[in-house]
Amino acid sequence: MTDQTALPPPVMWAQRSTVVFLTINLEDTKDPEIKVNKDSIYFKGVGGVEKKLYEVTIPLYREIDVEKSKTFNRARYIEFILEKAVSSEPYWPSLTSDKKKHHWLKCDFNKWRDEDDSGDEGVDGMGGGDFEEMMKQMGGLGGGGGQPNFDDLNDEGADSDDEPIPDLE
Repeated sequence: MTDQTALPPPVMWAQRSTVVFLTINLEDTKDPEIKVNKDSIYFKGVGGVEKKLYEVTIPLYREIDVEKSKTFNRARYIEFILEKAVSSEPYWPSLTSDKKKHHWLKCDFNKWRDEDDSGDEGVDGMGGGDFEEMMKQMGGLGGGGGQPNFDDLNDEGADSDDEPIPDLE
């Protein structure tokens, strides 16, 4: 490999009361070097369309439980579910401890829940069944749980949106 300056990969994050979701958005990363420490995340790998070298060390705002945290290398991204070491503490005001604004770090609003949101998602408690259901929705566990059912698409019956549009007056 030629000498090239490593770039920070695009990173997204969100949190719940007991976990932090972290996603490194980098396609086709084969055998990345990943180190999950209690106070930081390290990533180094070659990926993306142009097969560039990416590297980043993320100093975490608070400690995580390394043993309970999980990493998934998917085809289009690398996903982390980081279990907070102290689940009773309030939400983290930021992902990083250095209080800097990083151009490569963004909020993942698809997964984000505010501290005062109701627990309708079933993730806040992180009970066994709730965690498994969340993992199925994210594609982490098999079981076909979250798969759409298209059985009724060829239904010949009338639907409410099949009615004619009334004329404008």
